[in-house]
Amino acid sequence: MTIRRLLTAAAAALALPAAAQAQSAAAASADAVFAAVEAVTPRVVGWRRDLHAHPELGFAETRTAGVIADHLRALGLEVRTGVGKTGVVGVLRGARPGRTVALRADMDALPVRETTGLPFASTATGTYMDATVPVAHACGHDAHVAMLMGAAEVLAGMKDRIAGTVVFIFQPAEEGAPPGEPLGGAALMIQEGALADPRPEAIFGLHVVPGRPGAMWYRPRGFMAASDRIDITLNGRQTHGAWPWKGIDVISASADVVQTINSLTARTIDPTTTPTVFTIATLDAGVRYNIIPDRAVLSGTLRTFDIAQRDDLVRRTEIAVGNVAETYGATAEFGVRQNAALVFNDEALSAWLAPVLEAAAGAGNVDPGAPPTTVAEDFSYLSQEVPGVFYHLGASADGVDPATSPPNHSPAFDVNEAVLPVGVRAHVLTALRFLERP
Repeated sequence: MTIRRLLTAAAAALALPAAAQAQSAAAASADAVFAAVEAVTPRVVGWRRDLHAHPELGFAETRTAGVIADHLRALGLEVRTGVGKTGVVGVLRGARPGRTVALRADMDALPVRETTGLPFASTATGTYMDATVPVAHACGHDAHVAMLMGAAEVLAGMKDRIAGTVVFIFQPAEEGAPPGEPLGGAALMIQEGALADPRPEAIFGLHVVPGRPGAMWYRPRGFMAASDRIDITLNGRQTHGAWPWKGIDVISASADVVQTINSLTARTIDPTTTPTVFTIATLDAGVRYNIIPDRAVLSGTLRTFDIAQRDDLVRRTEIAVGNVAETYGATAEFGVRQNAALVFNDEALSAWLAPVLEAAAGAGNVDPGAPPTTVAEDFSYLSQEVPGVFYHLGASADGVDPATSPPNHSPAFDVNEAVLPVGVRAHVLTALRFLERP
């Protein structure tokens, strides 16, 4: 036998025990994750309740950011604050070099008066549109922050076993740019370097929604809709309500604009290929019952899953609105502003993620082929920069039909705290397994 063949045989003999050891280590790591998450869960619940009682609006999350930054520093992470006004970035470098993965949570609350009746319900107020308004975590971002804080603690405790780097992104203003701000939280954090130094190879995030407690779902490619704000102003000529022919009636024109948009959406878009929702939600015009005003302002939202189709529908809508206005002798101003891009889940990562989430949530609790949803998320901008997957975590109360569970943005929305450790496990296992990928 030659020396080469002897070395090959020896290597083969050693490979089997090494593979067996690696498999055993992976299994032990999963057990260690579950034990560590169980240990940190009371703190996660405490953080969630504290944040819930002290909600803050977009770009005003100063207390929240302080709680997060103090926690990450105590864990020994590198911490950057003020990234995107109030955003926080924590960097955990493992004991050995390797890949880089990012995990994201959003921090902001909503101008909503809470009606949950919880003992830690919000009584906070904030400033929105130059007015003092009630503020509440009516979308579950308090739970998102608490779960990612818990994941950071678990992963920091495993630093000596990690090859690679985990970036924790705590993002402000997910609910959209406040009035007067040109960019929302995700876009501003990207602009200010949240995904640089180190740059992640992938990013993952989750959102609590009504659903079976602890279940998770998502889909590859388009999962959550692109969201556009539409603004239309019709300019006419004021007249007495008894003499409409002596003016230019923007009220009648507004009615035709709404019906035209409804018809365009229902009659020119194939609903079997891509969901599309186009809603005119506000109409502001007039001050008196017998005066036809000279101006009407309409606004609404467009939700789409196909970029080319969206662009074409916007183009045709602007033309149609102009034609309606011209028919009445009025003029029209048409504006579009994107609030969030399409949440596009990377196909390869989506396929890879399913068994990882199932390890966190349990067999039969993960659906990687769920229908798309017309709500939006600015995680979309982060996953445009690096490949990513965004998924939902069911958080309805035990024994409550998710179909009747108060939805996100409802004053009665609440999070079943029993799902918090599931979310922490999902974050931790996603990071660990991604860093272990060859």
